[in-house]
Amino acid sequence: MFFGIFLCLDAFLYVFTLLPLRVFLAMFRFITLPCYGLRSHRGLTASDRRLLQPAQVCDILKGVILVICYFMMHYVDYSMMYHLIRGQSVIKLYIIYNMLEVADRLISSFGQDILDALYWTATEPKERKRAHIGVIPHFFMAVLYVFLHAILIMVQATTLNVAFNSHNKSLLTIMMSNNFVEIKGSVFKKFEKNNLFQMSNSDIKERFTNYVLLLIVCLRNMEQFSWNPDHLWVLFPDVCMVVASEIAVDIVKHAFITKFNDITADVYSEYRASLAFDLVSSRQKNAYTDYSDSVSRRMGFIPLPLAVLLIRVVTSSIKVQGVLAYVCVVLFYCGLISLKVLNSIVLLGKSCQYVKEAKMEEKLFNPVLTATPGKTAGKQQSTFKSTQGISTDENGSTSVTNQPVHQKDNTPSLLVTSNSDQFLTTPDGEEKDISQDSSELKHRSAKKDLLEIDRFTICGNRID
Repeated sequence: MFFGIFLCLDAFLYVFTLLPLRVFLAMFRFITLPCYGLRSHRGLTASDRRLLQPAQVCDILKGVILVICYFMMHYVDYSMMYHLIRGQSVIKLYIIYNMLEVADRLISSFGQDILDALYWTATEPKERKRAHIGVIPHFFMAVLYVFLHAILIMVQATTLNVAFNSHNKSLLTIMMSNNFVEIKGSVFKKFEKNNLFQMSNSDIKERFTNYVLLLIVCLRNMEQFSWNPDHLWVLFPDVCMVVASEIAVDIVKHAFITKFNDITADVYSEYRASLAFDLVSSRQKNAYTDYSDSVSRRMGFIPLPLAVLLIRVVTSSIKVQGVLAYVCVVLFYCGLISLKVLNSIVLLGKSCQYVKEAKMEEKLFNPVLTATPGKTAGKQQSTFKSTQGISTDENGSTSVTNQPVHQKDNTPSLLVTSNSDQFLTTPDGEEKDISQDSSELKHRSAKKDLLEIDRFTICGNRID
């Protein structure tokens, strides 16, 4: 859980720290592109002659979506929404909060598909015959999704804020008791390893989102009390109650699920190694997308709507006036960048350690496994599945922005999970076969170390 929360934190900080810098570099390349025309194209590679790299196109799209949605959020009145929600009865607010949680999960799943479709169409080779509606409609759909999702999260934060400010705290107690209803809905169901992995990722995403919502509630309350430090201690017990109830419910829920389904606690080490595998795979030289996209697909966490709402709340709550205030903003931004880089370094080092402990290095460097003649066709097919995908590089990581050569052949493989999923879903017998195949390939290639991962990708993807 802690490893996943720090993964979400890193993806969330990426939007505020490195994404603006990457957008600036991409726009600088786009503006200075006529200078390249004065040079001879002899000796330039195909990637150098491109207008923008696929990663740069995705960065510009993310930046434009953030800016547009930020200005659209100015037309949403937070104060009017607060008083509108506060005028409702306790039972209505309880029902609304439950509906918002369900809607958040559904719209997150749908929103990731919208963003993937936008990135795909924007970076698709121009000579290919298009079988979709184009970049502009996908872009407007993505803007509409981020805006609606940000409003939904704002309603969640407002409902939580009303619960904090209620006199008898009955609404907050009812909302916290709703977490224990979650135990009833999940403990007595049958869970396999994959189902438990999905639920664990969902719990990580939900917990991190709740932390950001609590931050928004504290900012709004501190603004109303003129940033009086004494009021922060008034909010502190309620914040602790929300966090403690989330942790207690997750502990009880996972403990009884593993007990009733006869699953050992070691499975969580496999889940952690799977997330670490995704992180390490996307840190290779030929990775086209930041690993925050991998985190989004794994956990259903999309940082764009949450970032739009947080920027809107911070800019409306904190007034920047004077030279000293702008200096403090610049220092705060530098501190965020330092925190992002430090968090990325620690996560990368721990991920290499977890991948080594899980003995998944061969899957990282040698993803293509050759089936022996003695294997059945079913095992050959399950082994071959791991080598297919949208774009499978030698590190086994898939990327939305890297286009396939044969689209028709690779279309069914969109539903196939990555190699780290195979680590979770492969039966014991097939794991032995795969390990044998991996040992057969050891003499074909030199042994690589995880620490040989490109250091230029420590803060994101390469732009070259």
